Amino acid sequence: MNRPGDGTTRILLADDHALVRRGVRLILDGEPDLRVVAEAGDGAEALAMAREHPVDLAVLDVAMPRMTGLQAARELSARHPALRILMLSMYDNEQYFFQSLKAGACGYVLKSVADRDLVAACRAAMRGEPFLYPGAVTALVRDYLERARHGGEPPDRVLTAREEEVLKLVAEGHSSKDIADMLVISVKTVQRHRANLLQKLGLRDRLQLTRYAIRAGLIEP
Repeated sequence: MNRPGDGTTRILLADDHALVRRGVRLILDGEPDLRVVAEAGDGAEALAMAREHPVDLAVLDVAMPRMTGLQAARELSARHPALRILMLSMYDNEQYFFQSLKAGACGYVLKSVADRDLVAACRAAMRGEPFLYPGAVTALVRDYLERARHGGEPPDRVLTAREEEVLKLVAEGHSSKDIADMLVISVKTVQRHRANLLQKLGLRDRLQLTRYAIRAGLIEP
């Protein structure tokens, strides 16, 4: 993806709240080298927009309906390796932060200080540099020291991408039939995924699945 001749960074902005998108867009479009060229209300729409519009940078809300920013970041990283990705979140949450890095994001910006940090984060991303807020740096150091102390690496992802999709929809309260319709699979397949989720995660019911989905950054608390 080549940037326009004037050096402007073309941005895809995804957030399920129109007011947040408007505010973020005002911040970004106020800079001479940044321009929002596409907007999306959820992760699935962000993937579609990235196919339709040439963009250099995606700014994604961490938790959105239908498909989260984390899920979209993984897909965008796979489909558009040159695309830089920043995550935007209300939550100073280590779990979201580490999930964002694993998903391919190069920065994590808190909405509460977006007016101060977002422009710098966009420019850092386009220079190929990570952008971390102070709490994230602390989390990274703590995680590194913890792993060094135990002499190991963190385990790979526990769930498959499809299991993660089913988990998110179960946690949002959708029935097995609704999930089957949304994912174009059979009700039996949904029920099998749900049973596998409970077994893999050592959980008993929907409530525990919902709590796990919140901790994993799939839905907002």
